[in-house]
Amino acid sequence: MQTVRPALRHVSARSAVFTAAHPQSAASTSHVLQKEARRYSSKGMFGWLRNSLGMSVRQRNTAEELAAVRKAQAEKGEQSVFETLPEEVTVKPADVMKKYTEHQHATGNFKISHRKLNMLGRQISGKPIDMAILQMQFSEKRASKRLKSMLVMAKQHATRLKGLDAKRLVVSQAWVTKGEKQLKRIEPKGRARTGVRVHPDSKLTVILKEGKTRVELLQEERQRKLKRIVSAGLKRENVPIRNPGPAWAW
Repeated sequence: MQTVRPALRHVSARSAVFTAAHPQSAASTSHVLQKEARRYSSKGMFGWLRNSLGMSVRQRNTAEELAAVRKAQAEKGEQSVFETLPEEVTVKPADVMKKYTEHQHATGNFKISHRKLNMLGRQISGKPIDMAILQMQFSEKRASKRLKSMLVMAKQHATRLKGLDAKRLVVSQAWVTKGEKQLKRIEPKGRARTGVRVHPDSKLTVILKEGKTRVELLQEERQRKLKRIVSAGLKRENVPIRNPGPAWAW
């Protein structure tokens, strides 16, 4: 026994020297143990936190995988309450574009009397949009330029946004509204007297609708005038006598 111990010490010393000189020739079991240790250490609590909360790119599940998971849950009865409810069949309404029949537009409040502005409103009310624009273009009133710009913009909005026919647009209504801020200033007078001068502001609102064109209006006027012309017919007509004279006419 005493002779075996020095021999074992000698062999272990030689193996240690050989391993230090040639590390690549070490036993493969040591590498396997190191890898297993790392694998089990990565599966601990900190490894789970690193995998679940760490910055990593999550792979998106495909539709087939999701369908397979839902099918397995349905077979086991593990679906949620919302997934077990029957799906309601809803009929999607057809996309029908809303048809507009009128367009309302207005100017902003500006410094002008409502009485003066109402005169321009009466001038353009009931006229075709092109005729109203022409009237404001050659008007000598100070507010005519502002109203002309408003009418042009109202025509563009009605034709482009609401699909109305530009050739049949008519200024159906036009009214004036007083502004909210009526500025009042002191007006000095003679003999130490003072008064209150009101600086008014107002706005004009119009409604555009599709109506009769200028040509149609002229034709109706012509037909109305022709209808008034009555001549003696070739034969007597069975019509009641209107405004009979007091005696014979011959």
